[in-house]
Amino acid sequence: MIIQNRSPLIGHILRRCHRQAVESNAIKANLTAYFGKWPETEQKEFRQHMRIITDFISEPEEQQLHEEIEPYMSRLRYEFDHWDDAIHGFRETERKKWFPKNREILERVRQVAFDGAVMPYVHILDLAPDGVIKPHVDSTRYCGNTISGISLLSDSVMRLVRTDEQRYQQQSSGTATDPNSQGSEPDAAYRHQPEASLKNNFYADILLPRRSLYIMSHTARYKFTHEILAKEHSQFQGALVPRTRRISIICRNEP
Repeated sequence: MIIQNRSPLIGHILRRCHRQAVESNAIKANLTAYFGKWPETEQKEFRQHMRIITDFISEPEEQQLHEEIEPYMSRLRYEFDHWDDAIHGFRETERKKWFPKNREILERVRQVAFDGAVMPYVHILDLAPDGVIKPHVDSTRYCGNTISGISLLSDSVMRLVRTDEQRYQQQSSGTATDPNSQGSEPDAAYRHQPEASLKNNFYADILLPRRSLYIMSHTARYKFTHEILAKEHSQFQGALVPRTRRISIICRNEP
Protein backbone atom coordinates (compact mmCIF):
# COMPACT_ATOMS: atom_id res chain seq x y z
CA MET A 1 0.00 0.00 0.00
CA ILE A 2 1.41 3.39 -1.01
CA ILE A 3 0.17 6.53 0.73
CA GLN A 4 -1.33 8.87 -1.80
CA ASN A 5 -1.29 12.68 -1.85
CA ARG A 6 1.97 12.94 0.03
CA SER A 7 2.97 16.60 0.14
CA PRO A 8 5.78 17.77 -2.20
CA LEU A 9 7.93 18.78 0.76
CA ILE A 10 7.62 15.43 2.53
CA GLY A 11 8.15 13.58 -0.73
CA HIS A 12 11.27 15.64 -1.35
CA ILE A 13 12.56 14.93 2.16
CA LEU A 14 12.04 11.18 1.82
CA ARG A 15 13.49 10.99 -1.72
CA ARG A 16 16.51 12.90 -0.51
CA CYS A 17 16.83 10.54 2.44
CA HIS A 18 16.70 7.52 0.16
CA ARG A 19 19.63 8.83 -1.88
CA GLN A 20 21.94 9.18 1.11
CA ALA A 21 23.46 6.83 3.68
CA VAL A 22 20.87 6.05 6.31
CA GLU A 23 22.99 7.07 9.28
CA SER A 24 24.42 10.29 7.81
CA ASN A 25 24.04 13.64 9.53
CA ALA A 26 22.16 14.94 6.49
CA ILE A 27 19.38 12.41 7.00
CA LYS A 28 19.16 13.22 10.68
CA ALA A 29 18.81 16.89 9.85
CA ASN A 30 16.10 16.16 7.29
CA LEU A 31 14.07 14.04 9.71
CA THR A 32 14.43 16.16 12.85
CA ALA A 33 13.06 19.64 13.56
CA TYR A 34 14.22 21.33 16.77
CA PHE A 35 12.18 23.89 18.70
CA GLY A 36 13.04 26.09 21.68
CA LYS A 37 16.41 26.90 23.20
CA TRP A 38 18.31 23.64 23.39
CA PRO A 39 21.42 23.46 25.60
CA GLU A 40 24.22 22.60 23.21
CA THR A 41 25.42 19.54 25.14
CA GLU A 42 21.90 18.13 25.48
CA GLN A 43 21.14 18.54 21.80
CA LYS A 44 24.39 16.74 20.98
CA GLU A 45 23.40 13.85 23.27
CA PHE A 46 19.90 13.79 21.79
CA ARG A 47 21.29 13.46 18.27
CA GLN A 48 23.35 10.49 19.39
CA HIS A 49 20.50 8.81 21.24
CA MET A 50 17.56 9.39 18.87
CA ARG A 51 18.39 7.64 15.61
CA ILE A 52 16.26 7.00 12.52
CA ILE A 53 17.15 4.50 9.81
CA THR A 54 15.03 4.95 6.72
CA ASP A 55 14.06 1.95 4.59
CA PHE A 56 15.19 -0.42 7.32
CA ILE A 57 12.85 -2.99 5.81
CA SER A 58 11.79 -3.45 2.20
CA GLU A 59 8.21 -3.47 0.90
CA PRO A 60 8.14 -7.31 0.75
CA GLU A 61 9.46 -7.46 4.33
CA GLU A 62 6.79 -5.02 5.47
CA GLN A 63 4.18 -7.20 3.79
CA GLN A 64 5.42 -10.41 5.41
CA LEU A 65 5.45 -8.80 8.89
CA HIS A 66 1.94 -7.50 8.32
CA GLU A 67 0.69 -10.84 7.01
CA GLU A 68 1.96 -12.64 10.11
CA ILE A 69 0.37 -10.34 12.68
CA GLU A 70 -2.82 -9.26 10.87
CA PRO A 71 -4.85 -12.46 11.44
CA TYR A 72 -4.52 -11.98 15.19
CA MET A 73 -4.76 -8.17 15.31
CA SER A 74 -7.90 -8.13 13.17
CA ARG A 75 -9.73 -10.11 15.85
CA LEU A 76 -9.08 -7.43 18.48
CA ARG A 77 -11.10 -4.26 18.85
CA TYR A 78 -9.59 -0.80 19.02
CA GLU A 79 -9.61 0.60 22.56
CA PHE A 80 -10.90 4.15 23.00
CA ASP A 81 -11.97 3.95 26.63
CA HIS A 82 -9.25 2.06 28.45
CA TRP A 83 -7.17 2.09 31.62
CA ASP A 84 -4.16 3.30 29.63
CA ASP A 85 -4.95 6.98 29.15
CA ALA A 86 -1.66 7.43 27.28
CA ILE A 87 -3.14 5.92 24.11
CA HIS A 88 -6.56 6.14 22.47
CA GLY A 89 -7.68 4.21 19.40
CA PHE A 90 -5.26 1.31 19.66
CA ARG A 91 -4.95 -2.42 19.98
CA GLU A 92 -1.83 -4.20 21.11
CA THR A 93 -0.26 -7.54 21.86
CA GLU A 94 3.08 -9.17 22.50
CA ARG A 95 4.57 -11.92 20.39
CA LYS A 96 7.45 -14.27 21.14
CA LYS A 97 7.38 -16.74 18.23
CA TRP A 98 7.83 -15.48 14.66
CA PHE A 99 8.11 -16.99 11.23
CA PRO A 100 11.78 -17.56 10.27
CA LYS A 101 11.99 -14.66 7.78
CA ASN A 102 10.56 -12.24 10.32
CA ARG A 103 12.91 -13.55 13.01
CA GLU A 104 15.71 -12.50 10.68
CA ILE A 105 14.33 -8.94 10.59
CA LEU A 106 14.11 -8.81 14.38
CA GLU A 107 17.66 -10.08 14.64
CA ARG A 108 18.74 -7.16 12.44
CA VAL A 109 16.99 -4.84 14.88
CA ARG A 110 18.91 -6.40 17.75
CA GLN A 111 22.23 -6.03 15.96
CA VAL A 112 21.65 -2.41 14.98
CA ALA A 113 19.83 -1.03 18.02
CA PHE A 114 20.97 -3.00 21.05
CA ASP A 115 24.22 -3.71 22.80
CA GLY A 116 23.34 -7.23 23.81
CA ALA A 117 20.10 -9.15 24.23
CA VAL A 118 16.53 -7.89 23.82
CA MET A 119 13.42 -8.91 25.71
CA PRO A 120 11.96 -12.13 24.23
CA TYR A 121 8.47 -10.68 23.73
CA VAL A 122 8.07 -8.13 20.94
CA HIS A 123 5.41 -5.46 21.47
CA ILE A 124 2.97 -4.85 18.60
CA LEU A 125 1.05 -1.57 18.78
CA ASP A 126 -1.69 -0.97 16.19
CA LEU A 127 -2.90 2.65 16.07
CA ALA A 128 -6.16 3.43 14.28
CA PRO A 129 -6.19 6.26 11.72
CA ASP A 130 -7.90 8.52 14.26
CA GLY A 131 -5.96 7.13 17.21
CA VAL A 132 -3.40 9.07 19.23
CA ILE A 133 -0.43 8.27 21.43
CA LYS A 134 -0.20 10.98 24.08
CA PRO A 135 3.06 12.24 25.63
CA HIS A 136 4.48 9.58 27.94
CA VAL A 137 7.65 7.92 29.18
CA ASP A 138 7.79 4.13 29.25
CA SER A 139 8.13 2.80 32.78
CA THR A 140 11.62 1.92 33.99
CA ARG A 141 10.04 -1.12 35.61
CA TYR A 142 9.23 -2.74 32.26
CA CYS A 143 11.89 -1.39 29.91
CA GLY A 144 15.63 -0.79 29.88
CA ASN A 145 17.62 2.01 28.29
CA THR A 146 16.62 1.39 24.66
CA ILE A 147 13.33 1.25 22.75
CA SER A 148 13.36 0.54 19.02
CA GLY A 149 10.43 0.34 16.62
CA ILE A 150 9.71 -0.48 12.98
CA SER A 151 6.93 1.66 11.47
CA LEU A 152 4.47 -0.20 9.22
CA LEU A 153 1.69 1.06 6.89
CA SER A 154 2.02 4.82 7.44
CA ASP A 155 4.36 7.76 7.85
CA SER A 156 3.94 9.60 11.15
CA VAL A 157 5.43 12.34 13.30
CA MET A 158 6.87 11.63 16.74
CA ARG A 159 7.30 14.53 19.18
CA LEU A 160 9.77 14.37 22.06
CA VAL A 161 9.49 17.02 24.79
CA ARG A 162 11.96 17.59 27.62
CA THR A 163 10.54 16.58 30.97
CA ASP A 164 11.69 16.68 34.59
CA GLU A 165 13.61 13.42 34.79
CA GLN A 166 13.96 13.38 38.59
CA ARG A 167 10.25 13.96 39.15
CA TYR A 168 9.37 11.33 36.55
CA GLN A 169 11.61 8.72 38.18
CA GLN A 170 9.96 9.36 41.56
CA GLN A 171 6.48 9.06 40.04
CA SER A 172 7.51 5.99 38.08
CA SER A 173 8.88 4.20 41.12
CA GLY A 174 5.91 5.06 43.33
CA THR A 175 3.24 4.14 40.82
CA ALA A 176 4.84 0.89 39.80
CA THR A 177 5.31 -0.49 43.31
CA ASP A 178 2.06 0.57 45.00
CA PRO A 179 -0.62 -2.10 44.39
CA ASN A 180 -3.31 0.15 45.87
CA SER A 181 -2.52 3.06 43.58
CA GLN A 182 -4.69 4.09 40.64
CA GLY A 183 -2.44 2.04 38.38
CA SER A 184 -3.27 -1.35 39.88
CA GLU A 185 -4.23 -3.14 36.68
CA PRO A 186 -1.66 -5.56 35.25
CA ASP A 187 0.24 -3.08 33.04
CA ALA A 188 -1.10 0.20 34.36
CA ALA A 189 2.43 1.36 35.22
CA TYR A 190 3.64 0.52 31.72
CA ARG A 191 3.50 4.15 30.57
CA HIS A 192 3.75 7.32 32.64
CA GLN A 193 2.61 10.78 31.61
CA PRO A 194 4.88 13.29 33.37
CA GLU A 195 4.31 16.98 32.77
CA ALA A 196 6.16 18.27 29.71
CA SER A 197 4.76 21.61 28.60
CA LEU A 198 5.88 23.17 25.32
CA LYS A 199 5.91 26.63 26.90
CA ASN A 200 9.43 27.78 27.81
CA ASN A 201 10.69 24.34 26.93
CA PHE A 202 12.61 22.67 24.12
CA TYR A 203 11.51 19.72 22.02
CA ALA A 204 11.93 17.97 18.69
CA ASP A 205 9.61 16.66 15.99
CA ILE A 206 10.82 13.50 14.25
CA LEU A 207 9.54 12.37 10.87
CA LEU A 208 9.12 8.59 10.95
CA PRO A 209 8.81 7.35 7.37
CA ARG A 210 7.00 4.14 6.71
CA ARG A 211 9.37 1.12 6.92
CA SER A 212 11.88 3.09 8.98
CA LEU A 213 13.40 2.05 12.29
CA TYR A 214 13.68 4.44 15.21
CA ILE A 215 16.14 3.83 18.04
CA MET A 216 15.43 5.82 21.21
CA SER A 217 17.95 5.37 23.99
CA HIS A 218 19.51 6.99 27.06
CA THR A 219 18.86 10.78 26.94
CA ALA A 220 15.99 10.48 24.46
CA ARG A 221 14.44 7.55 26.30
CA TYR A 222 14.62 8.88 29.89
CA LYS A 223 14.57 12.69 29.68
CA PHE A 224 11.87 13.23 27.06
CA THR A 225 8.23 12.28 26.67
CA HIS A 226 7.37 10.84 23.28
CA GLU A 227 4.10 10.81 21.39
CA ILE A 228 2.67 10.17 17.92
CA LEU A 229 0.82 13.26 16.73
CA ALA A 230 -2.87 12.87 15.92
CA LYS A 231 -3.72 13.02 12.24
CA GLU A 232 -5.12 16.56 12.51
CA HIS A 233 -1.78 17.71 13.97
CA SER A 234 0.45 15.47 11.89
CA GLN A 235 2.74 18.06 10.31
CA PHE A 236 6.47 18.29 9.75
CA GLN A 237 8.19 21.57 8.91
CA GLY A 238 4.80 23.07 8.12
CA ALA A 239 3.74 20.34 5.69
CA LEU A 240 0.97 17.81 6.30
CA VAL A 241 2.11 14.22 6.88
CA PRO A 242 -0.98 12.10 6.08
CA ARG A 243 -1.34 9.42 8.75
CA THR A 244 -3.40 6.30 8.24
CA ARG A 245 -3.46 3.14 10.31
CA ARG A 246 0.00 2.63 11.82
CA ILE A 247 1.53 -0.51 13.26
CA SER A 248 4.78 -0.40 15.20
CA ILE A 249 6.90 -3.47 15.95
CA ILE A 250 8.69 -2.54 19.16
CA CYS A 251 11.71 -4.18 20.76
CA ARG A 252 13.10 -3.33 24.20
CA ASN A 253 15.92 -4.49 26.40
CA GLU A 254 15.63 -5.61 30.01
CA PRO A 255 15.35 -2.98 32.77
